[in-house]
Amino acid sequence: MSRQNTNLSRETIAAAALEIADKEGFDAVSMRRIAQELNVGTMSLYYYVKTKDDLVAVMDDALLSEALLPRVPKGWQQAMMEIARHTHALFLRHPWALVSMLSAPPGLNAMRHMEQCLEALAETHMTNSEKLALLATVDDFVFGHALRETANDTAIDTEFAATQLATGAFPRIAKVFAKGRIETRKDRFEQGLQALLNGLPYAATITEGSGKKSKKKKDRH
Repeated sequence: MSRQNTNLSRETIAAAALEIADKEGFDAVSMRRIAQELNVGTMSLYYYVKTKDDLVAVMDDALLSEALLPRVPKGWQQAMMEIARHTHALFLRHPWALVSMLSAPPGLNAMRHMEQCLEALAETHMTNSEKLALLATVDDFVFGHALRETANDTAIDTEFAATQLATGAFPRIAKVFAKGRIETRKDRFEQGLQALLNGLPYAATITEGSGKKSKKKKDRH
């Protein structure tokens, strides 16, 4: 039996897998392809990663390390903004992960990420249910925006569109695009996330640090 390769680890295997997925797509990731990338025998990888599911798990754990903050900022909104930015940037760097990592079980870095999210909300007076609802809502926004951001631009049949607008059946569309195509705002992720956090039904009731609930919160009980 050959000796254990001291240059291999779950971390190095995960890093090689991520690099392959970034360059060639997730479907190109296999034990054989990783072994080629690391210049080792395929069977030597199985000492560290037993199955394809195990490989997906270590890849997901490596990905989520990129979402972790060095420290969580003070102020729940600022903290949530920063966590969301890190997670959004992760998906923009690795767009294939938006779909391919959905089946991955939560690992250590997923738990660390969740811990940081809850730390961001620790000084608020939200209930546990409200905290989890907020985190799920922010996740939905981050995931959806990244999915749209990384998608190819939809081809528009301008001749068809012009013909339909000329019928007068779509007056509001015609008015909006009377001067041609309108570019989307470059800061729409930041603006949208801020609007989401400000617009949550319980956002106005949140206070921090004083140990007291706001008047509006008192009125609810």
